[in-house]
Amino acid sequence: MSEMFNQREPVYLQVVRNFKEKVASGELQPGEEMPSRRELANTLGINPNTVQRAFKRMEEENLLYTEGNMPSRVTEDQSILGQVRSELMLDAVEHFIAAVKPIGVTLKEIQDKVEEQYLLEASQNGGDNE
Repeated sequence: MSEMFNQREPVYLQVVRNFKEKVASGELQPGEEMPSRRELANTLGINPNTVQRAFKRMEEENLLYTEGNMPSRVTEDQSILGQVRSELMLDAVEHFIAAVKPIGVTLKEIQDKVEEQYLLEASQNGGDNE
């Protein structure tokens, strides 16, 4: 899970987003055991309190669950997992629209360019994105 953190957003939120991306991509599987908070803090090179705050947030969003003294696990609730994927896509689309809106492109131009780029990247990555 190691990554570089930006200065624009609190680190714990970046940890949560990274977790969501790993869940949405299948890198983290439903029910998979998470490393301990201290272990994850060491891996990421951040304060354990920051990881604790990220875990608390993920538990509040039902992305993780912890039973007793057992390790935390990724949710197995398919509706929550689907919401994570939708949330990440919507966030990306909103940022994209905000970036292209000032140049006055049409929806058709956007659709064509997105499809063109998507297919190009799929062909470069072995065609497994369609």
